[in-house]
Amino acid sequence: MKAPCLIIIDVQEKLFSVIPEKDKLLENLSILIKGFQLFKLPILLSEQVPEKLGSTIKPIKSLLSNNSPIIKSSFSCASEPQFLHETNALTSFDGFVLAGIETHICVYQTERDLIHRGHHVEVVADAVASRKKKNKKIALDRIRNNGGFLTTTEMILFTIQGTSESSSFRELSKLVK
Repeated sequence: MKAPCLIIIDVQEKLFSVIPEKDKLLENLSILIKGFQLFKLPILLSEQVPEKLGSTIKPIKSLLSNNSPIIKSSFSCASEPQFLHETNALTSFDGFVLAGIETHICVYQTERDLIHRGHHVEVVADAVASRKKKNKKIALDRIRNNGGFLTTTEMILFTIQGTSESSSFRELSKLVK
């Protein structure tokens, strides 16, 4: 993929507070968002019933201050009319990159639905989480078996970068250090 759309799924107050290794998750999500912003690629943000789970955590919300979240009650982002409207309005993108919470529920179901619609989907394994590590592991196995691809924060960003000859290479290198 050279021009994917990043989907940040449900990184909300009540969910994030119970995630193991949440500091590393936040670090990777921040790098991922800044990388997509560096490349001027589209980023969408979702929130699962925010009246119950809270809004997107402040560090992520501050990076995406120009993004209004897609509010959803279905687990899959791809089941929401607003998501479909926003993705249909995108021009010249070649797939989706998924990150966020929880791997075995909303990330998995979004990946599954996008794959069934014929999209190329990559899930950032070091930028997704579940409350229980076993759920994350099984979800990543299932995603791979569905035809989704696993990637890492650095792997997807350097794949998009493609070369060290570009002006953005130095900025990207600083971002991941």
